[in-house]
Amino acid sequence: MDEVIQEDSLDRQLRDAAPYIDDDGFTGRVLKQLPPARLAGRRSVRALILLGITILASGLSYVLSGGGRFIEHGLAWLATLPLLWVFALALVCGILATAVGIAAALTNNRRLQAL
Repeated sequence: MDEVIQEDSLDRQLRDAAPYIDDDGFTGRVLKQLPPARLAGRRSVRALILLGITILASGLSYVLSGGGRFIEHGLAWLATLPLLWVFALALVCGILATAVGIAAALTNNRRLQAL
């Protein structure tokens, strides 16, 4: 946490130390000549294509795997385990899910602070 505060302080000092150089409107002219930003429509089409392919691949995998018999076998195997092992497995899965959630939250927090 102290590291982030120190970096913010350092960034602020560097920005304050940088003198403004008058460019006589050059930056504005260059920005006007840049092509317009792409529309978000292309992204939604890509997302729909990826979603469709994912659904198709999932269905194909399900059919080719014998209709999900591996799930039935996995549940049967899980039912034969001692109760203590099932509890330990659930505990480990919970800890892993929590760790992934915390890592995602910290990454998102750092990204938001950088803005």
